[in-house]
Amino acid sequence: MNHTSNNKTRILTLSALMAAMTCVATMLIQIPSPGQGYVNLGDCIVNVSAWLLGPLFGAAAAGIGSALADIISGYAVFAPATLVIKALMAVVSFHVFKTVEKHLNRTFPARIIAAVSAEIIMTAGYVLYETFIYGSFAAAVSGAYGDLVQGFMGVISSVAIYELIIKRIPKNI
Repeated sequence: MNHTSNNKTRILTLSALMAAMTCVATMLIQIPSPGQGYVNLGDCIVNVSAWLLGPLFGAAAAGIGSALADIISGYAVFAPATLVIKALMAVVSFHVFKTVEKHLNRTFPARIIAAVSAEIIMTAGYVLYETFIYGSFAAAVSGAYGDLVQGFMGVISSVAIYELIIKRIPKNI
């Protein structure tokens, strides 16, 4: 097996692992939020997936893992939107991180800004989807409080996990 084949196997394996971790983190702690849905730790892994895997594989891991959690948890009506929203979050988180880190030459503030950007996508995405489902923008916005709490948890947890743990793991593992 050549180096390129090993790298492809590694990235696919890590992507599947991150999708599974996203699903588990989403389902592990579910705190019901106002309206439909729940606050969870899944966004932590969504951002980490983006930063570890890049936009394509990070988006796949984030979207698939989060959508599976919705299906398993009884929120299947949200699964299609979750697939798209969480994948988009990962793409945005990756690109914002790379852009800000390039300009600031510092990873910590870049991760915070990237995670906040991703959570804005999440909140706006669910408001848009819930407007469609409920037929009312007011009803959709009333549930945004839970998304904002989730977003806050996602920013804090993803930046902390990456900066305190993942960043210190040797690259050759």
